[in-house]
Amino acid sequence: MQTTGDQHLVKKINKTIVLDTIIKHSPLSRAQLSDMTGLHKGTVSTLVNELIDEKLVYEIGLGRSSGGRKPVMLVFHKTAGYAVGVDLGVRYILAVLTDLEGRIVGELQLDLEGGEPEGVLKLVEEAVHSLKAGAPPSPYGIVGAGIGVAGIVDDNGIVLLAPNLGWENVELQRLLQEKLGFPVAIDNEANAGALGELQYGAAREASDIVYLSVGTGIGAGIVIGRQLMKGSGGFSGEIGHTTIETNGKKCRCGNKGCWEQYASESSVMEKARTLGIGKFDELIALARRESPEAVRLFHEVGESLGIGIANIVNTFNPELILIGNQMTRAEQWIRNPIERAVAHRSLPYSRQQAQIRFASLDTHSAVLGAAHHAISAFFSKDRVTL
Repeated sequence: MQTTGDQHLVKKINKTIVLDTIIKHSPLSRAQLSDMTGLHKGTVSTLVNELIDEKLVYEIGLGRSSGGRKPVMLVFHKTAGYAVGVDLGVRYILAVLTDLEGRIVGELQLDLEGGEPEGVLKLVEEAVHSLKAGAPPSPYGIVGAGIGVAGIVDDNGIVLLAPNLGWENVELQRLLQEKLGFPVAIDNEANAGALGELQYGAAREASDIVYLSVGTGIGAGIVIGRQLMKGSGGFSGEIGHTTIETNGKKCRCGNKGCWEQYASESSVMEKARTLGIGKFDELIALARRESPEAVRLFHEVGESLGIGIANIVNTFNPELILIGNQMTRAEQWIRNPIERAVAHRSLPYSRQQAQIRFASLDTHSAVLGAAHHAISAFFSKDRVTL
């Protein structure tokens, strides 16, 4: 049904404007809110009182006077509830508890040794319940959970394909909501990472970005005009499965020569194991000790990353490309090879406008983006997208 512009909708729009303004600019007085939003003082007062009754806004005392009575100042009640964010990786589960402004107040990480959905779901449930048990008392409690998954996710929260987990058609949203008893939002891990950087990290001032999640595989969160571009079916961003070698290595997706076979954590560890190095942490430690073999492996993966990034620069002409997930830990060894490859392989006009940076949230981009999904869903019942 099409929404019409009745009085209820107008009030909802105005309430959205008032709350967003308080979230972004508090502490504010009612008079300042009226000036900033253009809404009548009486309207602002009514809406603020509703938000106070709903425990989303509270008064903190008197501010400075500009000539008359001292105004009562208002702030957003960021601890009115808490959200859980989960980054469901191939070999780990990273989960955080955040307040309604995305500040982390609890965190835990679990190792994954198998990808069977039933076992993974049990560990996710344990992680969420553990964080919930440690959450401070609040009016709304846990408002929901967001899960970022390295795979193709549809609008119904079904993981259609996650090659590196070995999943097909897993009804993750339904199964988790039944277990947890509160709303759960599911998204592709790279989309969640892009959202995390957009809201809390290096992309807060950017408009058009490509966030690259470089871990076991490679995924992309593509943002145009500060909006995620998900494609007609919601499946965009599977950039790790673009072909860079015609008859290259076999990929778990069934193709050959996929980019992630040459530029991911998995690809560098495949070579590292021939040197007797079994874990990414060990490779990082060796590179810090200036091991020539470890540094060489990172230089090689950096060059392969640069080749794919040059294609992104030429295709999307973004203002910002962010490299996130586990490969951020190797920045000092892969940055120069990436920049050299991009300089040699991208068109100069596109390259001049594109910044290549590493995610400021490091390995927490996706988990914070997932938590933001849950926070947004909590507010959506009273919010109008403007």
